[in-house]
Amino acid sequence: MAGVSAAPPLASQQQLSTPVRPSGKMPGMEKQESPAAAVSAFEELGAELAPAGVVMGKMFGASSLMLGKKALACLNGDKVTFKLGKETAEHARALALPGAALFDPSGMNRPFKDWVEVPFSSHTEWPAFAEAALGFVAGG
Repeated sequence: MAGVSAAPPLASQQQLSTPVRPSGKMPGMEKQESPAAAVSAFEELGAELAPAGVVMGKMFGASSLMLGKKALACLNGDKVTFKLGKETAEHARALALPGAALFDPSGMNRPFKDWVEVPFSSHTEWPAFAEAALGFVAGG
């Protein structure tokens, strides 16, 4: 028929614009194994925050600390990622630590601006950041 255009391809027929690794996972999404010391320190955070209603859960396939359905921290390798809020003093303090960075789960330079990864080398700071993340998540 004249003047009739073909329908656009279905999503399943379109090529993905996001690269996929041979493993079938998007870049940056592979779960990193956590050393025993990091696991232990993270579990201690959960125990310390349990009276406030924080429970262990999963986020991005990683062990997480949850308040209701909201994640406030997750363990990935030897780092804990805390939801601190991009405009807070705690966020700035966390980013100033050696090895700390904004959380970029895709690995494609699209970080979650409220979240900061803090390495195990600064694990003595984790409890303060966990408390700050709890306050941020509970308030928002």
